[in-house]
Amino acid sequence: MKIYDKDFDKVINGVVASGSLTYREAIEKLTPLISKTEFQRKLQDKKFYAKLERDIVDGCVMPPITLAFVEKSIDINTEIDKIESYFQKEFDKSFVLDGIQRLNTLLRVSKNEKFDFEKKLYFNIIFSDKVDKLLYRMITLNNGQKPMTPRHQVEMLMANVFDFDKLGIEVQTEKERADKIKINSFNKADIEQAYLAYMANSPMVDNKKIIQDKMDELIVNKIISTEPNDDSGNFEDVIKAIAKLQVKQTNLKWLKQANNLVGFAVGMKTSHTEIMKLTPDDFEKSLEIFEKSFSDFNPSKIKLGKMRRELSFEYFKNYSKLKDYDSYDLLEYFSDITND
Repeated sequence: MKIYDKDFDKVINGVVASGSLTYREAIEKLTPLISKTEFQRKLQDKKFYAKLERDIVDGCVMPPITLAFVEKSIDINTEIDKIESYFQKEFDKSFVLDGIQRLNTLLRVSKNEKFDFEKKLYFNIIFSDKVDKLLYRMITLNNGQKPMTPRHQVEMLMANVFDFDKLGIEVQTEKERADKIKINSFNKADIEQAYLAYMANSPMVDNKKIIQDKMDELIVNKIISTEPNDDSGNFEDVIKAIAKLQVKQTNLKWLKQANNLVGFAVGMKTSHTEIMKLTPDDFEKSLEIFEKSFSDFNPSKIKLGKMRRELSFEYFKNYSKLKDYDSYDLLEYFSDITND
């Protein structure tokens, strides 16, 4: 166990120290703290943390947890080695301010034969003279704000990770499009929805019949239940494929349609190798066959948007098989799967 640094929190008038310990030490010293205080959150259903369990076994660095002490003797002038010594002796007097679910997950996964007991767990320790100050900090850490929805997380991730100009496509926000639409640009909200669907491995990530909070829960469940696959490529491949294929105006127009884009993106998760090889001309010919088959469905008998999203997903998910179908074969195939 090691303390690296310290700082002073002026809001709660407390010292915050940062350090690490091994998973073994965390299990021995910290997991007994999980049910220590009455105001801590009830443990969630373990299925919500199934993805984290798999990631821990695979060697991820678990997000830091936060511990707390009601203690007057530790102040900003206390030396780091004394803070470290204090924690070593008095750790059982602390409680978990943020990270109960992670510690509980760590305890469960420690029974896996592949578990690495020497992996580091990083943590912060807050020292304050009153428990209500620590409770305030815990509320701001856990419940002070409405948790980010999966859509918001995707939005934040895309804003910080993807450089669309370098990847080769033009993207505009709703506000930018309201001012002036660039003819060949994609709606950023459509790209974000495609990314969310890609993460969930399902084209159906939007259902107006379901209240939004419950829909977000369903999306989270889909994401955490999707097994990682080293052969599935990544969403950057989708952007690169769009940049390559959009040079044909027919392709660009088709890809800019939100339902098509979502279905195509999720389908690429399975068929990225095959699709990345396509030329713009090849893609245009495939779209011609797809659209011919799709146009033969009776629009009065189907929900066009939902059907388009599902069938574009189905087509590109199974592209290695369906690429050689003519429009009649493809119509028969689509008819069979939609009648199941």
